[in-house]
Amino acid sequence: MGIADIFGYVLWPFKWAIEALLVGFHAFWTAIGFDGADGLTWILSILGLVIVVRSALIPLFVRQIKSQRKMLELAPQLKKIQEKYKGKRDQFSREAMSRETMELYRHNGTSPFSSCLPLIAQMPIFFSLFQVLETAQRTPEKGGVGLLSVPLATSFGKSSLFGAPLHATITANENVALVSVIGIIMVVIMTATQFITQLQIMSKNVSPETMASPMFRQQKMLLYVLPLVFIFSGITFPLGVMFYWVFSNLWTMGQQFVVIRNSPTPGSEAAKTREARLAKKAERKRERRGEVLEASEVAPPAPRVNTQRTQPIGRNRSKRTGERRA
Repeated sequence: MGIADIFGYVLWPFKWAIEALLVGFHAFWTAIGFDGADGLTWILSILGLVIVVRSALIPLFVRQIKSQRKMLELAPQLKKIQEKYKGKRDQFSREAMSRETMELYRHNGTSPFSSCLPLIAQMPIFFSLFQVLETAQRTPEKGGVGLLSVPLATSFGKSSLFGAPLHATITANENVALVSVIGIIMVVIMTATQFITQLQIMSKNVSPETMASPMFRQQKMLLYVLPLVFIFSGITFPLGVMFYWVFSNLWTMGQQFVVIRNSPTPGSEAAKTREARLAKKAERKRERRGEVLEASEVAPPAPRVNTQRTQPIGRNRSKRTGERRA
């Protein structure tokens, strides 16, 4: 059994799930009036796939955010450990530094690898979608591994957007000009969304103490290096996979914005902005209460009217009262 066969067995459940989601969303869009053979219908099906996958990955995303915060907060302590063993290159010192570093991670419940969990979890989806597209384009008569029947595989393999096949790549395509234009636009969007997402964290959601640490400077360098990965890898992916990547990046960017706005890192610029926003909100509430009080003071309450009934006094009782007074 070769590596390709092992890889295929590992990806089989992911491919089955992707096909089920694609077929389900394709049936939905077709039922409401979209052309089943049109590339736009399949792109919308890929969008539905992104929504389901990213919704399922929200717990991992929350864990990633917490891990990134803790890693940045631990930067000063990590620097102390590094300075403690600075210049010591013997085996005992390196092992001791490694033990202390791992103990610091364990004590604070974090790890450098936790920040990569959402991306790692999505890699099987990328490769599986790539294989589903490739199979639908090269051997549609075999169908998929699950619910992707032969007619649907043929439709998916031949679908295109404005004449650009979804299975085509920038480096290998039938319509060179159109696919290249769409592909370059997609790469630019992928790179920009990745850059903006990381910039949100680095510029708004980091405390001043963390900004002065060496780890922050290293991550700031990655801010400009990581988007290059999309430039070199994006040109080799089919348009269908690139659409998945773009939708996923847009989801991440929006999700990151919501998290930073509502739950920023203490001491960061985002936290100060949130505090100012909450203070203004509280001030507006106080002003509204003040207006109500002033209105109540301007209009004094009406005088109380005695509604008690006056009992009539009879003649005999009136005479007795007069005699008693005399």
